[in-house]
Amino acid sequence: MKKTFLARIIGIAFVGVLFCSHLWAQEDKSKRPSPPATATGKIKDAMIKIDYSSPSVKGRTIFGGLLPYGKPWRAGANEATIFSTDKPIKVEGKDLPAGKYSLFMTPGEKEWSIIFNSQTGQWGVKNDESANFDPAKNVLVVTVKPKDLKDVQEKLIYTVSDKEFDKGFSMSWAKTKVFASIK
Repeated sequence: MKKTFLARIIGIAFVGVLFCSHLWAQEDKSKRPSPPATATGKIKDAMIKIDYSSPSVKGRTIFGGLLPYGKPWRAGANEATIFSTDKPIKVEGKDLPAGKYSLFMTPGEKEWSIIFNSQTGQWGVKNDESANFDPAKNVLVVTVKPKDLKDVQEKLIYTVSDKEFDKGFSMSWAKTKVFASIK
């Protein structure tokens, strides 16, 4: 009787360890199909940081296809992309207070909207696949012109640039690049 009881306890403990290790493995975001990435840079006195997940093109039509024109998008994959600045800045000439924001974009053929939203920490899309943000919490929306890339940018990438004529941040993916100036 004692051996059976002990065997059951050991068996239950073994199953518990296997289950917990499976849960811990799920927390490794670097193993996702769209792994996490970060872009950082300093523009004047402001430290800019963009935390995002980087999906791949995988032969798909991205803008105007997978991501329809005119519909807000989480500006990455998985959780909503986070844009943070430790100092107040001007994006495309408009004031953005220091803080942490969800970053969304609305692609268009001729112009894009870049949306800084005060709601953070949410998954990037709702169950119906629409962007997961409350427009009432938009802090700043700016409009920029997209540029065509010569070659396909397979993985989505953000950059923060402090070059004299190129101060700002950009998002490049597929055959498209969007840039927003920061002062």
